[in-house]
Amino acid sequence: MPGENLLLRTLSAPLLSLLKPRLRLQQLTTGMVLFAAGDKVSSIYFPQSGAVSLVTDLAGGQMIESAMTGRDGVVGAGAALDDRDAVYKAIVQVAGNGYALDVDFARHIARDSEEFRSTIIRHEYLVLAQAQQSAACNATHNLSERLARWLLRVRDVTGSDSFVLTQEYIAEMLGVGRTSVSIVAHTLQQAGLISYRRGHITIENIEALQDTACECYATIKGHYDRLLQSQQV
Repeated sequence: MPGENLLLRTLSAPLLSLLKPRLRLQQLTTGMVLFAAGDKVSSIYFPQSGAVSLVTDLAGGQMIESAMTGRDGVVGAGAALDDRDAVYKAIVQVAGNGYALDVDFARHIARDSEEFRSTIIRHEYLVLAQAQQSAACNATHNLSERLARWLLRVRDVTGSDSFVLTQEYIAEMLGVGRTSVSIVAHTLQQAGLISYRRGHITIENIEALQDTACECYATIKGHYDRLLQSQQV
């Protein structure tokens, strides 16, 4: 259900009791940049709702998404393991809220807690795996499959079937032209898979959209499902 961070929910009670007093409620507004490539990350973020894109800026001013996270993960967690500069920009694509945790305190907990350190490491491996899967997907699959995969991922990280996204933003994240997205979105809408009006997208037929998506969606979802399940064992 929306309104909770699933990764935080998997942590043990003693660890969560250490983190709770230092978690600050954070509003995540559309377009908000949590940090940019080259920045020193000052806080890591555990979204409860909304979606955050991890993007690479290109010289021409465009940006393309390599991974997406939300209520099933944490943003900027690698900074809790070392002091290196961020290697990507984290930008809020769907508004929501979550918790911010001071990175110095996160590093302190990571040093002392094997559980927290292991959780962060496993999550950062998944961000890398998602980026690799997205690169392969963009090079191999058609736009209809990719758009279906992307919308399903938004659904997973937001916990909602409805969200506000412009076609311009979707096109930028997928690295294609707006006209191409408009044509494919219209086809999906005509088939009854989604409805789209003035930036409001609703998934109407989840099973059909899953059938349309390439195998990359199931691969990425499986990675995150296993992370959340293994943390609870």
